[in-house]
Amino acid sequence: MGDRVHRKMSRSRVLLAGWVLLLVQLQCTQAVPIGIDKTKVKEEEKKPEEPPVSVDTGLHYDRYLREVIDFLEKDQHFREKLHNTDMEDIKQGKLAQELDFVSHHVRTKLDELKRQEVNRLRTLIKAKQDLEGGNDIAVDHQALLKQFEHLNHMNPHTFEVEDLDRLIKSATGDLENFDKDRHEEFKKYEMMKEHDRREHLKTLDEEQRKKEEEHYEEMRKKHADHPKVNHPGSQNQLKEVWEEADGLDPEDFDPKTFFNLHDANGDGFFDEQELEALFTKELEKIYDPTNEEDDMVEMEEERLRMREHVMNEVDSNKDRLVSLDEFLVATKKKEFLEPDSWETLEHNQAYTDEEMREFEEHLAQQEQDLNQRTVDLQKQREELERQQEQLNAQKVELQQAVEHMERLKSDKADLPEVHVEGNAVPEAHAADNQLPPDQPAAGHHESPHHQDTQQEPHEQQNQDLPQQGHPQEHHGEPPNQQEAAQGQHNVP
Repeated sequence: MGDRVHRKMSRSRVLLAGWVLLLVQLQCTQAVPIGIDKTKVKEEEKKPEEPPVSVDTGLHYDRYLREVIDFLEKDQHFREKLHNTDMEDIKQGKLAQELDFVSHHVRTKLDELKRQEVNRLRTLIKAKQDLEGGNDIAVDHQALLKQFEHLNHMNPHTFEVEDLDRLIKSATGDLENFDKDRHEEFKKYEMMKEHDRREHLKTLDEEQRKKEEEHYEEMRKKHADHPKVNHPGSQNQLKEVWEEADGLDPEDFDPKTFFNLHDANGDGFFDEQELEALFTKELEKIYDPTNEEDDMVEMEEERLRMREHVMNEVDSNKDRLVSLDEFLVATKKKEFLEPDSWETLEHNQAYTDEEMREFEEHLAQQEQDLNQRTVDLQKQREELERQQEQLNAQKVELQQAVEHMERLKSDKADLPEVHVEGNAVPEAHAADNQLPPDQPAAGHHESPHHQDTQQEPHEQQNQDLPQQGHPQEHHGEPPNQQEAAQGQHNVP
């Protein structure tokens, strides 16, 4: 009973994965092992099954998408509605209306997940602005959030019915275009590889260029020389897997048994990863990682082409899953029994000559813009260096001025303090009081001859005093008036 319940829950999870198209195989570098004969291997003891690992969709909001799904599945009511709702109703948004009936705990967690997603998007917007050099420009997050259609940006706090509806429609549309985007990336890869080859030839002389061209043609022919590739999904291709990988007699080929053998998780569907694993034998005919001429990126593109072709032929309801019924119906078609030949990538160039020309023009423009940007950055660097030199010179001048002021303050602090009382003349510095060696000390009696020689200049000096603004003697005045007048001018 428990096993049946678990199987139903597994199917519910598969249906949920269908409406959001989560089971996309993005880069299948390793195939699921299919070389074991399951009819001859003894069954091991059953272990508790672990929940299937979520496949990364490659969408920028993949984590948010998977976390929302995981929490919605924890609600019993929503899980039951999911089990009973068909694909078209899910796409039309009818399932989103059931959000109003999920438990409070789940709604609270969904609110938290949405707030985290809004913060993540705001961080991305800020990081992009910083890279573009707009650090000083105010960011209008509300306006920029409009570009993200997988949530309602007008309500960044709570997860509502509109958010689930937007998430379903965005995931469905984005994943349907994901293969197209991968093809575009591969086309760019091929054109860049050819561009690099042409640029390398330009660096060689004529003789070296000729050898390089010959080697290139030799590798192309060697890569094209491989066994015949069966049409993907045809009876011949599946019988080869049945015989070589499963070890069974091709005469005993049975489509239903084949399906059960290669339904790796036993959920009753071929998802894209399980389907691509069926093409491993065909791809090994064309590509070998040890060969110089084989490109593993091209191998993954070939795998993608094969899977897309089978999905278009077999997946009738376009849910990106192949059910047992769809598979059995396809095995009865003429295309399965009598397929056309399959043309590999070497017969289908990924780009046209016009696309290659436009691509190289675009690269040339990018290089020109990059060179101009380099020149502008160099000018900015030189200007910044010049400004730095000016700042350094101003810093040195300022430091010198500060040091000069410090010296002046230090010299002023070293001078002795002089106290002056009244009209007294401050005493001169001790050094100033020293007389020259040839000048007699005060109080020394000079010889009469020396006095006479000094008196003559003194008299001459007195005669010159009136011309220099010194007071003159008042002849003819009473002695007392002369003394008074003289006293006014002889102030020390």
